[in-house]
Amino acid sequence: MNTFELIVPCHFGLEAVMKKEILDLGYEVSQVEDGRVTFIGDAEAICRANIFLRTTERVLLKVGSFHAETFEDLFQGTRAIPWEEYLPKDAKFWVAKASSIKSKLFSPSDIQSIMKKAMVERMKKAYGIEWFPENGASFPLRVFLHKDTVTVALDTTGESLHKRGYRTLTSKAPITETLAAALIMLTPWKSDRILVDPFCGSGTFPIEAAMIAANMAPGMNREFLSEDWKHLIPRKCWYDAMDEANDLVDLSVQTDIQGYDIDGDIVRAARANAKAAGVDELIHFQQRSVSDLSHPKKYGFLITNPPYGERIEDKKNLPELYKTIGERFAELDSWSAYIITAYEDTERYFGRKADKNRKIYNGMMKTYFYQFLGPKPPRKREDRREER
Repeated sequence: MNTFELIVPCHFGLEAVMKKEILDLGYEVSQVEDGRVTFIGDAEAICRANIFLRTTERVLLKVGSFHAETFEDLFQGTRAIPWEEYLPKDAKFWVAKASSIKSKLFSPSDIQSIMKKAMVERMKKAYGIEWFPENGASFPLRVFLHKDTVTVALDTTGESLHKRGYRTLTSKAPITETLAAALIMLTPWKSDRILVDPFCGSGTFPIEAAMIAANMAPGMNREFLSEDWKHLIPRKCWYDAMDEANDLVDLSVQTDIQGYDIDGDIVRAARANAKAAGVDELIHFQQRSVSDLSHPKKYGFLITNPPYGERIEDKKNLPELYKTIGERFAELDSWSAYIITAYEDTERYFGRKADKNRKIYNGMMKTYFYQFLGPKPPRKREDRREER
């Protein structure tokens, strides 16, 4: 089976989480750059990456890379790519997105139209026809220009991977499923530990945590564009990957995952989303204000995305809100808190300097992932026995 270079984009600042996911799937990482990781894999890897990876938006199949400072360079470089090895003669193909950083070519619309012309010219010669019906499977391209190097890739995913299929109802400022999963994976949380989100909104943090706990692949309940690429990816690869995902699910796992929100309608939406995800039995949702936050047990995790004043009129409430979060957290025994927010006075009003602070771009918004670390729980007797 042929091997490919596969590119998986991720949020800036979370490349290490993405790399670990790929290594855990058993593939070789060939490059780590800002906002993306490249690895080597075959057709089966395309299927498994789409179904199993929690922290990427899509899986891209790299088809070529070349230097281009002029539109003529772009045309010739694109035409040199062996498109006939990837696109059947009835393929529907277009440049879905072109981005340019520190490059002489920067107009997305010009890049898109010139590359499309070059692809047609190549395929005319390869297939010996002058006109392409484009009524077959879809092959959208994503193109990145960085310092005049053009990287060209086919999008195997289609609709973004953060759309797991469970979130039909959302709150005002939802965090994406991929970012929520990545942030949880940045923490030492495991399924046998308590997790509470006091601003759960549509339930994304608790639902992603429950899916991780149950070993439920995020792409199990959706479709992918490249399922129609039968000449590149045998159907058996998809069937095998989905069978693997189904075999790994364990809904019998014992969890203490809780989501609170002050809005009762939002809590009902979160419950509906959890049910759609198949993890409603693993999460307890409740209408509750953050001022009522409490838990009798030790060594829990607070992982949350509180409001941070997207609207001017909301900003005046932030000092009191973050002060309340800090006060309630201080009453929890030996807990850790992980807070993603764009509010730059978080530490001041929370009442404690973060042990770690990671800058993460949520789309175009600069946010901070504040990490207030509690003590580690004592190791279990079974663990100590195994070491003897």
